[in-house]
Amino acid sequence: MSKEGLKLGKLTALDEAQAKYFEAVKEALKDPVCEEIPIEEALGRVLAADVKAGEDVPNFTRSTVDGYAVFGEETFGCSEENPVYLKLAGRVPMGEGTSLSLEKGQAVRVATGGMLPFKANAVVMIEHTELYGDTVEIKRAVAPGDNVIRKGQDVEAGETLLKRGHRLRTQDIGALAGIGRVWVSVTRKPVVGIISTGDEVIDAAKKPAIGQIRDMNSYGLVAEVIKANGDYRLYGIVEDEFNSLKKKMIKALAECDLVLLSGGSSVDVRDVAADVINDLGEPGVLIHGVAIKPGKPTILALVGEKPIIGLPGHPVSALVNYELFGLPVIRMLTGENVIQPLRGTLRARIGRNVARVANRAEFIRVTLREEAGEWWAVPVLGESGMISTMVKADGLIAIPMEKTGLEAGELVEVKLFD
Repeated sequence: MSKEGLKLGKLTALDEAQAKYFEAVKEALKDPVCEEIPIEEALGRVLAADVKAGEDVPNFTRSTVDGYAVFGEETFGCSEENPVYLKLAGRVPMGEGTSLSLEKGQAVRVATGGMLPFKANAVVMIEHTELYGDTVEIKRAVAPGDNVIRKGQDVEAGETLLKRGHRLRTQDIGALAGIGRVWVSVTRKPVVGIISTGDEVIDAAKKPAIGQIRDMNSYGLVAEVIKANGDYRLYGIVEDEFNSLKKKMIKALAECDLVLLSGGSSVDVRDVAADVINDLGEPGVLIHGVAIKPGKPTILALVGEKPIIGLPGHPVSALVNYELFGLPVIRMLTGENVIQPLRGTLRARIGRNVARVANRAEFIRVTLREEAGEWWAVPVLGESGMISTMVKADGLIAIPMEKTGLEAGELVEVKLFD
């Protein structure tokens, strides 16, 4: 991909920037490395192969309630005023199989999860029966199939339960255990290199002098990478100097699958990130400047098959742009089917008017409150450099580029923070 005609600092619309960059990354990436791990360690990991069931689940027809196994058709029309009487033919102990075969006019006592006797096709809940010696009084009708899970009804042998590229959730781990798959093939966690730049940035453990700020971005990005089930490597703080940054970038590119660079992305004589990236190899910087607020001075680049994302130095801008570009790229590196963020959303009414200039997409931080059964999203005031605004916020509202603002009470979609 040629850099000819690329003007550093020229703004690209958000949708265009995402489409162009994600396609370029997709074309450059190699197939992810795979590994076998036990399912108790697999939460959040991405499957490297389809998972097929080796047997029916359940592997026997069972009851979903405590009660009596019956022929459903023999209970039709019965009620408390007009009960049906069946002969007790036996009991099925919990956790054991049975060779009992139901005959007409009979009922068999079964527990929740217990195996149904052969031929039985329904179960009457215990609450709707009375037992008199060996006679069962049925006071409510059931249809064939009621309160029963048939063999293979949950999962059939040979059925694809989970597909390659699926990120494993809590319920998926339980399902894997249910089909006896205690080891799974997953893609290796991507390694993300994190570099902070700026002569004014100091280690978070140090006390800043006038004109200095602590490094917040490295730690915020580490938390995001861990949450995305990636591994990370911290490369510390680099001064705004070409050779120093280049040396650090060469090391990070050799050791990592993705490099996140915060600061040094503005079009300024001191900000050398774009020049360093272009000097490292083709295709280099693909986009420099995205039409969004906060986060306009964002760099999207590739060196060989390694993605590089230059995030703005302001902490809020860095985290918002990580969400828009960094997280999807991490998902691409793992081979996940869905690359866009899957944060939860909530419909709410905006708490006040929001005016803006319609020339770039804008992301508004909001807090949520509930009033009279409705959710209201109240904008959090503050500049993009104020990390406290993200701490106070419950989520983000996206205002499209073409929209000039929001009116108080207007319905909006809030992308919730974890």
